[in-house]
Amino acid sequence: MVTDPVADFLTRIRNAQMAGHRVVDIPASNLKKRLTEILYNQGYILKYKFEEDTKQGVIKIALKYDPTSKQPAIQSMERVSRPGLRQYSKPADFRRVKNGLGVAIISTSKGVMTDKDAKLQNVGGEVLCYIY
Repeated sequence: MVTDPVADFLTRIRNAQMAGHRVVDIPASNLKKRLTEILYNQGYILKYKFEEDTKQGVIKIALKYDPTSKQPAIQSMERVSRPGLRQYSKPADFRRVKNGLGVAIISTSKGVMTDKDAKLQNVGGEVLCYIY
């Protein structure tokens, strides 16, 4: 049993990139599906597919690399809020990630979204992670 599914999600992607894998399989949940959609929409992954099985399902993520330097598109992923210490923020207090080049993923009352979307909708929430 995983106590922190977001940290497990980020770690699986980070480990697959360090090993140079093209595809990574992650056990599915609604939160992880939304995180995957955000990563795809922001251009950090090539594509993804949700596969159903007899248990909870699997998310297959095709990782994105720079064609010339072979560096991964995701340079860093930091878990901010964790089960032992939750981090909440108002829209006015959102930190700029990598001087505006990165993205913060926020869990709000209106769903999981990027910091830019949360500012537009003027909702705060739990800061899940920073990605750049």
